Amino acid sequence: APVALGIAQAADMDVALTAGVVLSGAMFGDNLSIISDTTIAATRSQGCQMKDKFRENIKIALPAAIVALVVFAASSNSSEVPATEAIEWLKVLPYVTILVLAVAGVNVFVVLSLGILLAGGVGLFSEPSYHLGNFAKDIYAGFGNMQEIFLLSMLIGGMGEMMRRQGGLAYLTQLISRIIRVFSKKHSANENLRASEFGIAGLVSLTNCCTANNTVAIIVSGSVARELADENGVTPRRAASLLDIFSCVIQGLLPYGAQALLLGSVFKLSPLEVVAHSYYCIFLAVAAVVAILLKHSSRINKA
Repeated sequence: APVALGIAQAADMDVALTAGVVLSGAMFGDNLSIISDTTIAATRSQGCQMKDKFRENIKIALPAAIVALVVFAASSNSSEVPATEAIEWLKVLPYVTILVLAVAGVNVFVVLSLGILLAGGVGLFSEPSYHLGNFAKDIYAGFGNMQEIFLLSMLIGGMGEMMRRQGGLAYLTQLISRIIRVFSKKHSANENLRASEFGIAGLVSLTNCCTANNTVAIIVSGSVARELADENGVTPRRAASLLDIFSCVIQGLLPYGAQALLLGSVFKLSPLEVVAHSYYCIFLAVAAVVAILLKHSSRINKA
C-alpha cells in the first residue's frame, strides 16, 4: 500500500481509485492463492484438494478480474509521467526483501520486523543526517498511525467472538439451512442444487458481515455448508469455491474490514471511498451469481 500510494502521488493518479486497485488485487490474490488461509479453511472444511478448488475458482475469478482491469483502465486519468531520478538500489532493498520473504511464506511478524530493521539500517548508512533518534521517532509515528485501525479491529473481532459465543452465528447458520431444506422438499434436483449453492453463498456472506473476517466466516459456516452440499449433490470443490469466493467478495466490500481500514489509514481516505472502488469484488459477485444461475447440469456424484 505505501508503494502504491507513492506511485499514485508521483504520477498524479486518483488516490481513491489506486486504493481500490490495491484492494482488488489483494482480494484476487487471496481468492486464487493455494496457500492462503481462506483456501486452507475452505478445502479442509469441505474435504477437497486445493488444486480442485483453484480450478473451480479460476473459471469465475478470471473473467471478473479481466472486466475489473478494463474498468480500472477506463476510469484512470491520463497524466504525464514524471521525470525520474536514478534508482537508489540500496533504498529499494527493504521493499524487495519484504516482498520476497512474504512470497516465500515467512511469518508476517518476522517479515515486518526484518523490514523495519533493514529500512532503519539503510537510512542510517545512506543518510548522514539520519540518526537513531530519527529512527525511533519514525517507529513511534508508524505505531501512532496504526492506533485507530488496531483498536477498531480489536473491537470488531471482539464483537464477532461475542456473537459466536452467544449463539448469534449459530442461529444464522441454522436459519439458512432450514430455509434450504424446506425449499428442497418442493423442487427438482437442479433447483435444489442451485438453492443449496445460493444458501452456501448467503451463509458465508452473512457470517462474514458479522465477523469482518473471511477466514473465521469460512470456519464457522464450513460444517453447515458441507451438510447442505452433501444433501443436495453439490461437489466438495464447488462448495469450497463458493465459500472462498463469497467470503472474498464480502471482505472486499466491508468498510469495517481490516483491508479497507488499513488502506483508508495509509491513503488517508474514508474506508467507504476505498470499498466504493473495489471493482473486482463487485464483478466477482456478479460472475459467481451468474455461474450459479447458468449451471443447469448438476454434478450429482461427489468429486
